[in-house]
Amino acid sequence: MTDFFVGSKQLIIRDEIKNISFPVLLQYPTSEEPRPIAFGPYIMNVSPNAETIGKEFPLVIISHGNGGSHLLYRTISTHLAKNGYIVAMLEHYGNNRNNNTLENTTENLINRPRHVSLTIDFLLTDNSFSKNILQTKIGVIGHSMGGYTALALAGGVPRTKEGLVVEVASDSRVKAIVLLAPGTGWFLNSLNSVEIPILMLTAEHDPVTPKWNSEIVLNYIPDKSKLTFKEIENAGHFSFLSPFPATMKNANFLPSTDPIRFDREKFHEQLPIDILDFLNENLN
Repeated sequence: MTDFFVGSKQLIIRDEIKNISFPVLLQYPTSEEPRPIAFGPYIMNVSPNAETIGKEFPLVIISHGNGGSHLLYRTISTHLAKNGYIVAMLEHYGNNRNNNTLENTTENLINRPRHVSLTIDFLLTDNSFSKNILQTKIGVIGHSMGGYTALALAGGVPRTKEGLVVEVASDSRVKAIVLLAPGTGWFLNSLNSVEIPILMLTAEHDPVTPKWNSEIVLNYIPDKSKLTFKEIENAGHFSFLSPFPATMKNANFLPSTDPIRFDREKFHEQLPIDILDFLNENLN
């Protein structure tokens, strides 16, 4: 079904233990007419603060990459919302484009999955949205470092370079995950508790999370039948990001670049469909 318009709402969620907060952008099905709205340099066709349609929908959380932004997966999030999903895109505190002070720290490894769980907690108890969420149908999409986040939530046990276990709480409410060029080096031989369905898409030309990252998932999850895996021909690490506005495309701005002859716009016509198909099959 593609009958829905897309509503949007901006939230701030608090981590009381750390005494910090982080923004979350929600997209969700609505019957209210959208209009072009600027979110920083990006335009999305949404209806801000619109009423949610009075039905229950699955919930998907999107986790961005190291030093990234929660606004970089617009093609995916909008398509899911149009097709009956509530989508929450959070900006990871201390590991985003504006503040990357926690990059390469154990604290970041702990915070990332925790903040996804806090986002789920908030939405399942918030009066505006709790009645519209199918609480047994929750998924996580993670790109790059977001792939680490999704695997930790699914039961992966991360370890530091020194081999020390990172104390991370998995989240049994997460029933399926999508890994886009995931960073997995923390999970060598420690994915035996990951038993939920996985869609893993990787890029043929990826110096950021090269092939051995996907091989960790392929080799160490216990039930290979739960994994759908595809390497995207000629894609690069950043090809999974929504196409940037023309004014931002620049050879020196790596997130906007792709390998020669790779058509990101065309790829993003199909990528959201493939993700939706996987989520429909495994959450619905």
